[in-house]
Amino acid sequence: MKLEGVRVLDLSLFLPGPHLSMMMADHGADVIAVEPPGGEPNRRIGLERDGHSVWFRNTHRGKRSICLNLKHPEGLRALLDLCKEADVLIEAFRPGVAERLGFDYETVRARAPGLIYCSISAYGQSGPKRLKPAHDLVVQADSGLISLNLGADDAPAAPGMPVSDMAASLMAFGGILMALYRRTQTGAGDCLDISMQDAAVAWLPNALGPVFAEGRSPVPKHERSWGGAAMNQLYATADGAHIVIGGSEIKFAENLLGALGRDDLVELCRQPPGPVQDPVREFLREVFAGQTLDYWNDWFADKDVCYAPVRDLHSALGDAHLAERGMLVHDDAGNPHLGVPIRYREEPAEADFRLPRIGEHGAEVLAEIGYTADQIAALTERGTLLEEGSE
Repeated sequence: MKLEGVRVLDLSLFLPGPHLSMMMADHGADVIAVEPPGGEPNRRIGLERDGHSVWFRNTHRGKRSICLNLKHPEGLRALLDLCKEADVLIEAFRPGVAERLGFDYETVRARAPGLIYCSISAYGQSGPKRLKPAHDLVVQADSGLISLNLGADDAPAAPGMPVSDMAASLMAFGGILMALYRRTQTGAGDCLDISMQDAAVAWLPNALGPVFAEGRSPVPKHERSWGGAAMNQLYATADGAHIVIGGSEIKFAENLLGALGRDDLVELCRQPPGPVQDPVREFLREVFAGQTLDYWNDWFADKDVCYAPVRDLHSALGDAHLAERGMLVHDDAGNPHLGVPIRYREEPAEADFRLPRIGEHGAEVLAEIGYTADQIAALTERGTLLEEGSE
């Protein structure tokens, strides 16, 4: 697999860091989750199946676990020893915490100059907000994303996707891979400063026309991406379901309106998004409200139009297409897992569905870097090296 031979130490918790290191594990990296006493919090957040939370199952498969108390000098020493044998370190503490605990980049680089050190935080390692506490929802609000997520009453609604978390995960993933590639040329590691806010804002290229061109915030219901275009809109059906028309290219307007006998409205779809397209919206709203979702699913089957029913998440994840693509898979016990979205023809990913107990591999991992059985036993006795049930 593509990342075979790469060793990753992941000290991060919750979502961005664990998700990116799991993607690395899926592609062959040896990922060691360095858990705090008590373990990764997402082990216990949300619904469980077969003894594990679904969240934990979707972020920690295929990893090994070592549980270290980094407030003990011996725990810090063990981490720094592990860094000497690692290729990547991921941490997501608030800026300054890693330095206070004694494993900041400069300290680590002195021992492991080839290490890729990736810090993920809400606002980054610099700037006036660097120490501000925040999770995904706060970052989305502070970055303008929630202002784009308005309901029919024009009031902001909580977003359904952890955009800043996942954007940070993917930015960090790409950054780490670029740094690993560069290291093959220079032999030197590097330090990545990944901000959830930076990552979220970088995902707005299609939203910034009003901001950059006219110095104003967008009015979502007038903008192409959020309902200003009649051909990029949600519509209700007769049975209370909803459908989406999601392609503003004029050919799709021609295909849809022609099939509905209203070619005269096509010209309005050539106009800029906003109130000028209200007659098209009103017509489509009326038409789609006249029949059930099943009717429209059948009607659109032979139409070249960007169309989809609005499915609930359970229905969407049960789709045969996702199963065919390997995005919904099951382990030997029948537990469902998300599949691997990065598909190589050569050396494809092989997800390992095993989940580690807290500290399950601590002794094993330390033995691999030369610790003796007596040293490991001493760390365990002092409460520095922990296993599930011992903390």
